[in-house]
Amino acid sequence: MDFQDVVRRRRMVRKFTEEPVSEESLRRILRNATRGPSAGFAQGQAFLVLRGPELARFYDRITLLTSPSVTSAPVVVIPFAVKNAYLDRYEEPDKGWTDRSEQRWPIPFWYVDTGMAALLVLQTAVAEGLGAVYFGFAAEDFATLRAEFGVPADHEPIGAIAIGHDADEPISEGASPRTRDRRPFEEVVHFGHW
Repeated sequence: MDFQDVVRRRRMVRKFTEEPVSEESLRRILRNATRGPSAGFAQGQAFLVLRGPELARFYDRITLLTSPSVTSAPVVVIPFAVKNAYLDRYEEPDKGWTDRSEQRWPIPFWYVDTGMAALLVLQTAVAEGLGAVYFGFAAEDFATLRAEFGVPADHEPIGAIAIGHDADEPISEGASPRTRDRRPFEEVVHFGHW
């Protein structure tokens, strides 16, 4: 699929068929996720892939902040930001920030880079002929997630991505694009001056 088609076709899919996601597609999605930008090549992202009984446990124990229809997806990928990977990397001699101060990071790149990795998951799902939706879950459930699935304490989930075969209409019922137009290009993009 042409990249422009991937960008145009990417949308949040909220209903999925029962068809499983192939192992080959899932591995391509995750390999692409690891190819995103990374400040200092710190590579401070990690991904938890849930299927089958693990996915059922996730839905049973976590408070979703989205439509319950995402629970029909056969796969959920949870991207994690790992701040310590960045602080460790920038403490190395070629960077020299030995104080490990978060004040040096006016924008926390561990979140930015993990967000870019999440976008690569969403785009690669489209390229694989699949549907996907990024969704949130309650911060109060982060500790439960860590305990239930053995996630290290310094790994912070930035949300979750349900992946499967699209059973949705072009724009999901209740989705914002049904009631809101995309902002005009000229209103969003400013060349040289606002």
